[in-house]
Amino acid sequence: MTDADQTMLAINDAVVLGRQGDIPAAREALVALWDSVGVTGDALHRCTIAHYLADLYDHAADSLTWDLRALDAAESLTDERARQQDSALSVRGFYPSLHLNLADNFRRLGAFDSARAHLDAARRRLDALADDAYGQGVRDGISHVETALAEGSMERLATH
Repeated sequence: MTDADQTMLAINDAVVLGRQGDIPAAREALVALWDSVGVTGDALHRCTIAHYLADLYDHAADSLTWDLRALDAAESLTDERARQQDSALSVRGFYPSLHLNLADNFRRLGAFDSARAHLDAARRRLDALADDAYGQGVRDGISHVETALAEGSMERLATH
């Protein structure tokens, strides 16, 4: 296996830890991977690590930091690199979820105008998503964040 494959496997292992409830171990593993990849390392690794790390923090400011890093990495990512990992990947398909996450973080922090701007950015890119469970999950997430935003809620959503 290549180094890239090993890194993606390590990311997956850390994500599994988090989904099994061991948030501290998952966070520690992903932060260690982030440190080893570096801020100028492989954009797919940086995007993936940061995207999953954002979900491991309770405070919206911490999540926002990692979600901004994920977006920054996505902007450096090419379709060619993404397809080396999975032939079905397109960087364009990353953006609805990335902007949704940012919208939710900004909403939770009370920055409603920024939240709306990122919801709009997510909506504009929805055509990049397939009509599958993942795409529907992102669409549902946009709807949930939009409802919470309309209500002025800054509470964490159980669905996001």
